[in-house]
Amino acid sequence: MTPEGRVKAAIKRVLIKHNVYFEMPVPSGYGKSGLDFTCCCQGWFFAIEAKAPGKRATDRQLLRMREMEDAGARVFEIDGPDGLRKLEEWLK
Repeated sequence: MTPEGRVKAAIKRVLIKHNVYFEMPVPSGYGKSGLDFTCCCQGWFFAIEAKAPGKRATDRQLLRMREMEDAGARVFEIDGPDGLRKLEEWLK
């Protein structure tokens, strides 16, 4: 498993633990690209971009994050334990 794959697996465990609905859109080259996870919990829309430890979002991902935040969504960029902890705290 890749380093980013391990982060995604850890995110999935947190989302399942908190009974979060989530999708992991498959990039197909058609339409608007999204982030790694599109989620909803208790009526709150949020999204997550998973990165390998130490990596950061691309310019296109940052644009998508800003668009979502401007529409009222909560967006997380997670590359390891600190980001997972912030997500878990927010879900509680």
